[in-house]
Amino acid sequence: MPTSESVDQPTILVLVTGGTGYIGGLLIPRLEKQGVKLRCLARNPDKLRSYVQAASEVVQGDVLDQPALDRALQGVHTAYYLVHLMSGAKDFERQDRRAALNFAGAARQAGVRRIIYLGGLGDDADPELSPHLRSRHEVGKILRDSGVETIEFRASMVVGAGSLSFDLMKSLTDRLPVMLCPRWLSTPTQPIAVDDVLAYLLAAKDLPPGESRIFEIGGTDVSTYGDLIREYARQRRLRRWLISVPVLTPYLSGLWLAFVTPTSFEVGRHLIEGLKNPMVVRDQTALDVFPIRPMGVREAIQKALAEAGESNPR
Repeated sequence: MPTSESVDQPTILVLVTGGTGYIGGLLIPRLEKQGVKLRCLARNPDKLRSYVQAASEVVQGDVLDQPALDRALQGVHTAYYLVHLMSGAKDFERQDRRAALNFAGAARQAGVRRIIYLGGLGDDADPELSPHLRSRHEVGKILRDSGVETIEFRASMVVGAGSLSFDLMKSLTDRLPVMLCPRWLSTPTQPIAVDDVLAYLLAAKDLPPGESRIFEIGGTDVSTYGDLIREYARQRRLRRWLISVPVLTPYLSGLWLAFVTPTSFEVGRHLIEGLKNPMVVRDQTALDVFPIRPMGVREAIQKALAEAGESNPR
């Protein structure tokens, strides 16, 4: 529900980091459509400037550059933290930690009222939580510990054209008629459509002021990664055979993916390592707080294929 703060949106300065990434790039035009006063932080402003509206401000900076963050956060009311350094560094955990600490300190110093962050599902108590998910949770904790109210969303696979995890699954299914499937393909997961993720991110901007909160979000269906492959293949009318084997380790799976997908070996391996961890919504609070009713797997994949121009099967 709107608050007195959210009625006059143009008076509220919103910062988006990660605007050249998948989620950030889709969020920016939706914020612009709402008429908010928008500032975007980008390492390469020219790249971002070409597809934002003239009224939106684009500033040069990097989350690893403290002075740049200090400048970018001046006067900001709400800041979206959509940065993930996994794709750019082998030591992404250290880099993500440093970036989050920089951002948290600069946000506190600038008097930012709210940080909105998109992380990953997974049980903090799981001793085998993957480095990728552990890092995602650590970033959320760092942002909360800043003292700035932080709204953290935790999600599993985001289903949409351009989503890295969805594109990995898509490329794998498109290219391999027969797949040797390790046990992690039976791990339960609760994927969510990108449109629903964006709806949550937008709605978080208008929550009444309060304490930091974590919301677990997912679609209506709990499935396995094998089920996702089968549903994608069904919609594309592809005949695929999945053969379970017990010996394909996450490391070997990542190497395997490097041969059949355009994603780098390191990124693929880190994503695959996370597939061993169940990623299911255990706390349904998001459904009580937000009016959003996420779609299921079938509809989410249908929309993703339509976005990619692949609605008609080959």
